[in-house]
Amino acid sequence: MTWEQILAFNLVLGAAIVSPGAAFLMAIKTSVSAGRRAGIALGIGLGTMAALWTLAALLGLKLVFDLFPWTYAVLKTLGALYLIYLAVQTWRHARDPLGDAPMPTGRAFVSGLLVNLANPKSVLFAAAVIVVVFPQGLAPRDIALIVLNHLALEWLFYTGVALALSSAPARAGYIRLKPWLDRIAAGLLGALGLRLLLDRS
Repeated sequence: MTWEQILAFNLVLGAAIVSPGAAFLMAIKTSVSAGRRAGIALGIGLGTMAALWTLAALLGLKLVFDLFPWTYAVLKTLGALYLIYLAVQTWRHARDPLGDAPMPTGRAFVSGLLVNLANPKSVLFAAAVIVVVFPQGLAPRDIALIVLNHLALEWLFYTGVALALSSAPARAGYIRLKPWLDRIAAGLLGALGLRLLLDRS
């Protein structure tokens, strides 16, 4: 494994992280509505699960999905239903006042884990990138380096999001537009869940 391969992996991973999706939506919403600590905790959960998917890809979980397609179908269905549940809850509470009680960091962390656990396509993405970028037969040290690198990149990104969006002006703007922003977020989360649920691949 070379540093050029790590750089290529980071470039592709960075593009994936910043693309609109359930994880990015939840990071924005939590940071603005629940505050900096909750946003950082959610990001740590998101990054931890994403890195675990990369570890799973490196260890051959895609092979398990290929050998036992029902395991992927079950995981995909549960993930889709969870995203739809989040969408329904966000829509239902769109007009609720924001309140001053911050989200507990433990709950935010678990929410981050569950959001990225809900998308088994993450492991397929990681597997595809790994096959293209890295040689076969990686040593345990190289696997650990790739996973830790992924973890650090995710944590830095989501911490930056939390720091940028948990400011007083961002919170005031969110409170003013909360019904609309929450319904947009609910629509996007619901669409992602339905797409995952109806996708036959």
